[in-house]
Amino acid sequence: MNDAPVSLTLGPLLFNWSPTALLDFYRRMADAAPVDRVYLGEVVCGKRAPLAEAALVEAADILERGGKQVVWSAPSLPITKRESNSARELIMTGGLVELNDISGLSSLPRGAEFVAGPFLNIYNEAAAAELMRLGCSRLCPNVELSLAAIGAIHAACPEIEIELFAFGRLPLALSGRCHHAHLHGLQRDGCQFVCDRDPDGLEVATLEGRGFLALNGVMTMSQGVQIIDTPLSKLRAAGVGALRLSPHTGDMLEVIAAYRRYADGVIDAEELRAELPAGSLPGPMVSGYLAGVAGMALAG
Repeated sequence: MNDAPVSLTLGPLLFNWSPTALLDFYRRMADAAPVDRVYLGEVVCGKRAPLAEAALVEAADILERGGKQVVWSAPSLPITKRESNSARELIMTGGLVELNDISGLSSLPRGAEFVAGPFLNIYNEAAAAELMRLGCSRLCPNVELSLAAIGAIHAACPEIEIELFAFGRLPLALSGRCHHAHLHGLQRDGCQFVCDRDPDGLEVATLEGRGFLALNGVMTMSQGVQIIDTPLSKLRAAGVGALRLSPHTGDMLEVIAAYRRYADGVIDAEELRAELPAGSLPGPMVSGYLAGVAGMALAG
């Protein structure tokens, strides 16, 4: 059985935090978080990118001095020419990047290594094999895939490391329109960046009042928070070599500490759930997709 260490990573910040809050967060992560790798970059909305650009560059320097590997994440849905050009410039810098839109492949130097992010929607072994042929070394699978499907991809492409989305509200869909702005009577072009009022996303309930989804600018997310409830041995058997934790406003240091113990085999999945500080979870725990059932279920 594969008993290689499972690494921890921080995924790109998906929410619209102020530059001050962003920098404060990454300073704490650089000094105290036992994570191996941090993804930086605005992947949700190209309009937000200029606001956080300087803070992200400073955060990258701080994190690297703290011993973390920094990977830049390219946007998931570049719409305007400026956004497309910005994505192309990022990809062509020569460092390791995470692609979140398939158009980015055309800007990569031939044979250059890259990470395939969850927004690429790689659903099967053939698509993963093609990415591997083009230089993909690590894949964060689409969040809707079951562990069985992920294992099938790993079996066909064992050279690709699997990085599993293991904590946070699940990014489910992107739209060219911004429903977050529409809720406030605004259009996307004049949105006034109102998504910054909801630093963990804005909950959406059904007509019956049941929590269902969350809005985050142009992104639709799960209301629930993905929590791994699978034995570590099963994750390793499916090729999982890293767990991706998505930043939220709660006590991420406590969340990371609990996941570190789980990834090291010190605690099991049930103990992981018990150790997570309740105040750090903006919604109920979910894990259904990984088990191949409804995503909003807690399968364990």
